[in-house]
Amino acid sequence: MKKNLTIVALALCSVMTWAQKPVFTPAKLESARVYFNSAELTHKAKVKLPKGTSEVVFTNVADYLNEATIQIGSISDVTVMAIQYSNRYVEEYDSAVDSPLLKPVRDSIKLVETELKKVDNAIDAESRTMFLLDMNQKVGGDNGTTTAEVMKMVDYYKTKRLQLSTELDKLNEKKDNLNTRLANLKDKLAFNEGKSEKSSKGKLIIQVMNDKEGEVPFQIKYLTQAASWKPFYDLRVDKINSPVKVVYKADVKQYSGIDWRGVNLSLTSGTANQSNVIPTWNTWFLDYNNYVSNALSGRVYGVNSANKRVSSDELKSVSTSYLADAKAEKSIVYEESTMSDYTKVNESQLNVSFDISIPYTVMSNNKSHSVALNDFSIPAEYKYYVAPKLDLNAYLVATIKDYGNYNLLAGEANVIFDGVYVGKTILNPANTEEEMRLNMGKDTKVSVSRVLMKDKSGTKMLSSKKSQNFVYDITLRNNKAEQVAIQVEDQFPVSSNKDIEIELTDTSSGTVNTEKGLVKWDLKLKANESKTLRFGYQVRSDKNQTLNL
Repeated sequence: MKKNLTIVALALCSVMTWAQKPVFTPAKLESARVYFNSAELTHKAKVKLPKGTSEVVFTNVADYLNEATIQIGSISDVTVMAIQYSNRYVEEYDSAVDSPLLKPVRDSIKLVETELKKVDNAIDAESRTMFLLDMNQKVGGDNGTTTAEVMKMVDYYKTKRLQLSTELDKLNEKKDNLNTRLANLKDKLAFNEGKSEKSSKGKLIIQVMNDKEGEVPFQIKYLTQAASWKPFYDLRVDKINSPVKVVYKADVKQYSGIDWRGVNLSLTSGTANQSNVIPTWNTWFLDYNNYVSNALSGRVYGVNSANKRVSSDELKSVSTSYLADAKAEKSIVYEESTMSDYTKVNESQLNVSFDISIPYTVMSNNKSHSVALNDFSIPAEYKYYVAPKLDLNAYLVATIKDYGNYNLLAGEANVIFDGVYVGKTILNPANTEEEMRLNMGKDTKVSVSRVLMKDKSGTKMLSSKKSQNFVYDITLRNNKAEQVAIQVEDQFPVSSNKDIEIELTDTSSGTVNTEKGLVKWDLKLKANESKTLRFGYQVRSDKNQTLNL
């Protein structure tokens, strides 16, 4: 009886040992949904598993990830019982990391390098022997020598020297061949490594229970903070009164440890919600000299979804949701203007997402990768703005109405006017104005001058007061071939002292804002037309006081 129990126990141990032997498989990265501060990566894998309990090691996952966000789904016959993540070297789980294609190449490189060391050692030994032979050619010593001894020594030296030289030539030839072979192997290794995704240190070790033997599909999702994106734009204006051509772009960076090669890329505004918990309220206490406590508490309870099971239909639907095969029959035109055909914009109450239906590659080097998202034209009204007291340049400003219809996000924009790069501006659709104003840069074809008229300006003393007059002529000229609209603003001082009196003496029919101390003119100048505005003010103050004018 004891013998039978022993046999059964040994059999069970062998079965459990076999079942616990890790099954290695790379997790192929299929899609990346990038937020402003992180990215959700989705991998797919297929593993042939026996019936019962198995241990599976998924390689090629990110080196840096949020373990609380790991989700592994499979068909209904499979139950994920435990998940463990590691980016450290563990012999048991890293022994099979080498690719079957690359391991023989690496082994051959090691053999060739070992042989090269042997050849170098042999060359060194032969070279030293030849050196000793050349340095010891004296025959007979102090007693002299005979002709026969000299001939004997010459024959020996000639024979030995020839033997050593021949051996050195053979060794050097062998060394050259080995170096050529080593270079070819390293080129082959670099080529094969370049064809595959970058090998990462990250791996997922899972325990699964399978109801029946067969090939099992897996889907792996998690968030990594080693990725980000931000929007930026190219604003192109061909000529005044034409629409603004907007090229919507994204600056994508990632250093997750794996190269994103040919993935379905989706960019989402905002930050990823990494919490799976429900917020709860704390009482809001209000008192003097204290800050208001946070209304929402982070001490909440939720459900960990790491062991979520996904049905086969759900697993199948993931790959089709990214429209990976959209327009596959259509030939690709390498122009930015075609990107709108491949980008689907989804807008929710909180976020805007851009789903790109053509594969993208983003390397894991934390360098900027420019991704074209969309392009469109926006109707705009153009007007030049001039503040001659501050700047004698005329700035072209594009005013856009209903800008909320274009899913614009705050970001930097390159301005290209009439085919020339004129600078950068900031696009901020988060303002509360009904119109958005875009600075399109300076235009040297609109000239401006502001000159103090000395014959009409000056200081006069009136008993205890002094009167100071300032009169300026503001001249504008349109050197363009078409009519332009110009808004001009200038400034006069505003008194904060009742003893200081300020009076506008000339405004050329401009609109006055007494609170801000500004005068504004809206003009239209025809081609090659000039116009002069006269602007003046008078300041009366105590003659014994000095004003900063």
